Amino acid sequence: MRTRPLKVALLGCGVVGSEVARIMTTHADDLAARIGAPVELAGVAVRRPSKVREGIDPALVTTDATALVRRGDIDIVIEVIGGIEPARALITTAFENGASVVSANKALLAEDGASLHAAAEKYGRDLYYEAAVAGAIPLVRPLRESLAGDKVNRVLGIVNGTTNFILDKMDTSGAGYSEALDEATALGYAEADPTADVEGFDAAAKAAILAGIAFHTRVKIGDVHREGITEVTAADIASARRMGCTVKLLAICERAADGASVTARVHPAMIPLSHPLASVREAYNAVFIEADAAGQLMFYGPGAGGSPTASAVLGDLVAVCRNKLGEATGPGESAYTRLPVSPMGEVVTRYHISLDVADKPGVLAQVATVFAEQGVSIDTVRQQGKDGEASLVVVTHRAPDAALSGTVEALRKLDTVRGVASIMRVEGE
Repeated sequence: MRTRPLKVALLGCGVVGSEVARIMTTHADDLAARIGAPVELAGVAVRRPSKVREGIDPALVTTDATALVRRGDIDIVIEVIGGIEPARALITTAFENGASVVSANKALLAEDGASLHAAAEKYGRDLYYEAAVAGAIPLVRPLRESLAGDKVNRVLGIVNGTTNFILDKMDTSGAGYSEALDEATALGYAEADPTADVEGFDAAAKAAILAGIAFHTRVKIGDVHREGITEVTAADIASARRMGCTVKLLAICERAADGASVTARVHPAMIPLSHPLASVREAYNAVFIEADAAGQLMFYGPGAGGSPTASAVLGDLVAVCRNKLGEATGPGESAYTRLPVSPMGEVVTRYHISLDVADKPGVLAQVATVFAEQGVSIDTVRQQGKDGEASLVVVTHRAPDAALSGTVEALRKLDTVRGVASIMRVEGE
């Protein structure tokens, strides 16, 4: 074993960073044995140096992250500060000064992963980011390496624990969205400002990363169609149960049947209770992958939190350290297919539409005519009425999203349709 330690700089020491530092210290001997050399925490960049950080030598703490990554003796930089800047500049500076990088920064990778990969390649460094997608669940490495010889056609997953917890509570307890969000906040699953989670931004960033790796093309967060869960109601959950389904916020990345394009989208959807993802409860994550040779694969586990995310970071650290000792680098960006990302209007799936309508003869016929004129075939219809008010639930066969949008626009113009209560896609069948 080499006796000179590999020096590690840690950028950020919050929930994840502090856990990374703890594991590096308590498991130092095991890590050294697995890597072939000891690893040494050489510096920790933070915003508030006065905060007590148990187990971390105060002499290692600095507020000057740029100076830390420019030192020249740092072998690996672990970036867990998040956001676009200064994370992007710090990672690039680390490459320039001889360090490889392990990152958990999904927002940056989804926004500008291409330039980071280009910088890593230019300077002959590693860029690893298993922790950016699904916490402790290994996804990036299986897609980049284990399935490198296969053709991945679809990635379907629950990649945000906060939203899964909320929807699960709405399903199992009958709670409304606000009640379930309050419980998630009280338990620490939701941030004080839950926008990134409940509006689907977090899941969209992860979908962009997964689609890029799975389909060997560049997908940015702006290419991902995004809808959150704030409009999901108890009535939607109840309607799904009547159909033998449950509601999940899904990240769906697909290769077109002709292989000429890909799609990436995040939105709530009904999935059959028989689908493996339907049983994913509380704040857990799971991703379902469909490939030509491997068939169907499912990855399941805790997708967030200090310890699970730190586990993924440390796994990357071991791999990058081994590469460093072997004077090699691991897999970089694979974007050779250069496939375009198709707009949401071209996505074909089934739909569940709930309408508030007048309770009088002829309404169903008018509604059915609108669907027919837009080329959207109806699978089932359920109608309930009382005192001149009625609800009409229509489930369609598969149709393009653009056709469904045209249908909804035309329905809103009918005098007998008082409102479109909800629209939800039906997946996993």
